[in-house]
Amino acid sequence: MAINLGDSAHEAAWRKEVRSFIDRETPDALRGSGEMGEGSLFGRLGAIKEWRDRVAARGWIAPSWPAKYGGADMSIVDQFVMNEEFAEAGVPGNLGGFGVMMIGPTLIEHGTEEQKSEHLSRILKGEVIWCQGYSEPGAGSDLAALQTRAVRDGDEYVINGQKIWTTGAQFSDWMYMLVRTDPDAPKHRGITYLLVDMKSPGVTVRPLTTLAGTQTFNEVFFEDVRVPVRNRVGEENRGWYVGTTTLDFERSSIGNAIGVRKALEGLMRQARDGKEASFVRNPRVKTEFVDRWIECEVAKMLSYRVVSMQVRGLIPNYEASMCKMFSSELQQRIAGLSMHLYGMHGGVRNRASMGYMQAVSSTIAGGTTEVQKGIIATRGLGLPRG
Repeated sequence: MAINLGDSAHEAAWRKEVRSFIDRETPDALRGSGEMGEGSLFGRLGAIKEWRDRVAARGWIAPSWPAKYGGADMSIVDQFVMNEEFAEAGVPGNLGGFGVMMIGPTLIEHGTEEQKSEHLSRILKGEVIWCQGYSEPGAGSDLAALQTRAVRDGDEYVINGQKIWTTGAQFSDWMYMLVRTDPDAPKHRGITYLLVDMKSPGVTVRPLTTLAGTQTFNEVFFEDVRVPVRNRVGEENRGWYVGTTTLDFERSSIGNAIGVRKALEGLMRQARDGKEASFVRNPRVKTEFVDRWIECEVAKMLSYRVVSMQVRGLIPNYEASMCKMFSSELQQRIAGLSMHLYGMHGGVRNRASMGYMQAVSSTIAGGTTEVQKGIIATRGLGLPRG
């Protein structure tokens, strides 16, 4: 059967519109931002806000949301094309963070009208930052083993426990989290989904320093934290099913697929024009460049497969795991190529070494490679659980 990877007339026109918008509206400080130095940081922050305002004016912050909630009623393909063009241009694409990617779609699907009214417009306006309270010290890959407790006390829940690897918690205003409300139920049951104000008494956030010296992740402690029952999303003890709702059209990972290719293109320019060019004469390094380029094309095709399923009304399962696993492992291989390109100089604290250290977590965050392999084996290949 022939496969058409080209655009339809509508898609081609839409792609042209997005490209025109990017060319016309991108602030100067964000053009070629990958080459900017640290001295430009504050200028970039202002430019990102300016860019966000321009994208928001089009309803493109959450393009797949219904228009009545501030979205643009876009089709799956329209959003995919927009994400692809933003990634190709190197301009910020995920301008709503977890608010748009995760909790917003969840509230649209499962939230009360009061919750939608309180939170959705503030998410789109960038007035609040959200973080995700899922992983715990003893419940990461096996998330359903979580033990953070929430006990009902009248019109409130009282939370005690700990979350970890919480991205951006030190900057967040709200957290959407999973808690155990029935310790005697099977582990996938007895879990409830709550919205927690991070300024609530008893919430303590402690940043964690990564191998690269950054403080991206945090551990969060809850000591007798009181949360109104009205902040529960869905039914009590049915939070697992709310928490696994997947409405994010970025499951295709097209941004990641293009991002790793852009990183590889940067290395290719460095190899051709930079002082490390002599290392390219090493046959091993030259072969690595070829292999990585082919793998970037594979990552893009895996993304196309996922979005094509969504267009047909199918729910990607193991296919999304294939996307995630392949792209994250490829990110690490490209980081390794960067180190090989720099040779012994790669051991110095520079862009190559920092990128290499930051890539370590890519096969852990968002579900470990081992978990993805299990999903692919059982749901994709039909193998028995080990």
